[in-house]
Amino acid sequence: MKLFQLCFALCVIFSIVGCTNDLRPAAPQVDIAAEEAAIRAADAQWLAAAKARDTEKAVPFWTDDATIAMPGAPLVSGKQAIKEYVASSFASPDFSISWTTDKVVVSPAGDTAYSTGVDQITFKGPDGKAMTVKNNGVAIWRKQSDGAWKVAYDIATPEPAPIASSSVGSGKK
Repeated sequence: MKLFQLCFALCVIFSIVGCTNDLRPAAPQVDIAAEEAAIRAADAQWLAAAKARDTEKAVPFWTDDATIAMPGAPLVSGKQAIKEYVASSFASPDFSISWTTDKVVVSPAGDTAYSTGVDQITFKGPDGKAMTVKNNGVAIWRKQSDGAWKVAYDIATPEPAPIASSSVGSGKK
C-alpha cells in the first residue's frame, strides 16, 4: 500500500511539474520583417535629417548613451557630445554626408539589430580644402520602450584603397 501511495504521489508531482511550462504565457512572436522595415524607415528619416543638416532632427536617432566611432578620431559618447559633434559638422559649409544601408539584421528577440552599409562624407581637410572620404559602416540599433529604433553604437571604418590589378595574385604586398 505504501508503494502505491508513493507511486501515486510521484505521478501527481510529475504531472504538476510537467504542466507548469504550459501555464506560462507564450513569448510574444517577433515579426522580424516588420522590425527590419521599421529600422529602414528610421534610417531613411535619419538620412533626410542629416542631408538637411538639421541637428535637432538628426541627433534623436542616437540613444542617450550612444557612441560614435569615426576613423582617426576620438570616440564621441553621450547625447550632448554627439549633439555638439553633429552641430559643428553641419556648421561647416564644406560638410555633407550620405549613406546607403545594405543589410539589416534583427535579433530573434526583436530588441536589438545591426545594419551595415557605406557612407560618403565631405568636410574641410587639414589643408583647408574640401575632401571626401568613403567608409564602411555598422550601426548597432536598440529598440526603445516606446517602440522606436535608435542607434547605440555608430561605427565607421575607412573603405580600403583599391588593389592595383597588376599586384593581384602576384604575391606582392
